[in-house]
Amino acid sequence: MDKERELQEELVWNAGYRMNESLRMIKICLDQLSEEQLWEKPNESSNSIANLILHLCGNITQYGIASIQNLEDERVRDEEFSTDSGYSKAELVKKLEDTISDAKRAFYDAPLNELLRKRNVQGFNFSGVGNIIHVTEHLSYHTGQIALWTKILQNKDLGFYGGVNLNAKNES
Repeated sequence: MDKERELQEELVWNAGYRMNESLRMIKICLDQLSEEQLWEKPNESSNSIANLILHLCGNITQYGIASIQNLEDERVRDEEFSTDSGYSKAELVKKLEDTISDAKRAFYDAPLNELLRKRNVQGFNFSGVGNIIHVTEHLSYHTGQIALWTKILQNKDLGFYGGVNLNAKNES
């Protein structure tokens, strides 16, 4: 395997791993919440967890799927935040799972030149690699918001890393 393909696969595998971790954490949060809590907002200037999931699906589709696969950008961003019902917890989980799966497939299938090509998304100019990084960090960012709101609602540790020694030292 050539070094370019090896680097591409390493990038895509690590982005996919981080996306799967965020999905795992979001599912842990949702398992602890009622259908009503999913749509509850902490205050008027904040979003519900359901809105954040819709927003993540829109963003991942725009940056990670449509842009990298050269598909038409059909995102209607404002609807991600204005929607206040219409999806169950199970439907939101499925939508997020499918979106993440489709994005990971788009990352893996993209030829190297597509990962290096610059393109404009939401007025920003990034390569396909830049879009992969954006999708990964944006998902992680909102996963943290979902975790915080869940902790506030449930007043307990979420146990994301139960059984893992997070104090272990680095090994060479």
